[in-house]
Amino acid sequence: MITTEVEARAWLEALPEFDAEAAERLECLVSMLAEENQRQNLVSAASLEQVWLRHIVDSAQLLTHVPRETRGPWFDLGTGAGFPGLAIAALRPDCEVVMVESRARRIEWLERAREAMGLAKARVAGQRLEQVDSRDAAVISARAFAPLQKLLELSARFSTSDTLWVLPKGRSAQQELDDLRKWRHVFHVEQSLTDPQAGIIVGTLSGRKGKTT
Repeated sequence: MITTEVEARAWLEALPEFDAEAAERLECLVSMLAEENQRQNLVSAASLEQVWLRHIVDSAQLLTHVPRETRGPWFDLGTGAGFPGLAIAALRPDCEVVMVESRARRIEWLERAREAMGLAKARVAGQRLEQVDSRDAAVISARAFAPLQKLLELSARFSTSDTLWVLPKGRSAQQELDDLRKWRHVFHVEQSLTDPQAGIIVGTLSGRKGKTT
C-alpha cells in the first residue's frame, strides 16, 4: 500500500511509462491544478496536500491493469478535474485519450491543461455522454461518474468484447459488482494501491443477458 507522497513519487518513477518528459507533464498538471483549484473547486483542498498519492498515483495505477500493447482509444468518462484522464495521457502520450466532460468550466480547464502539457493525441469531448458519437474503445475508465449499473447502461455502446474496463469504485466496488444484473461480463475487483478500503473493477463486458453481441 502506498501511503505517503515520497512513496507515491517513488512508485511513479518505477512505472515503465515514466520518463523525464512524463515527469515534466505531471509536474505541470500538479502546478496548474493547485492554481485552478483557487478559482473553481476541482478537487478538495485537503487532497492537494497529498496530490501525488490521492490524484496522480490513484489514476496512474490503472495502467498496471492495461497491457502496454493495448491500442485504440481510451475513453475516460466524466473526467472532471482530469483524473484519471490527464494523468493517463501524461504517462501515455502515444495513446488517444478521450476525456468526456459536459460541465463548461471543467471543459475549459481540461483544454488548457491538455495544451499546456503538450498532449497532442488527447482530446476533450465536451458534451454529455449520451451525445458522444458511438465508437469502439480499447479501454474505458470512469472515476466517481455513476454507479456500475447506470454506467454500463450509458456506455456499453462504446464497448466490444475486447474492451478493457478499469473503474475505480472506492469502498463500493465489490457491492456494486455483486448487485450487477442483466449483463454478461468477466469483471473482478482489484485492490487499490492508494486506499486499503477501495477497489477497482477490472474486466470485459460481453453484453446484455439474453442478447447476442
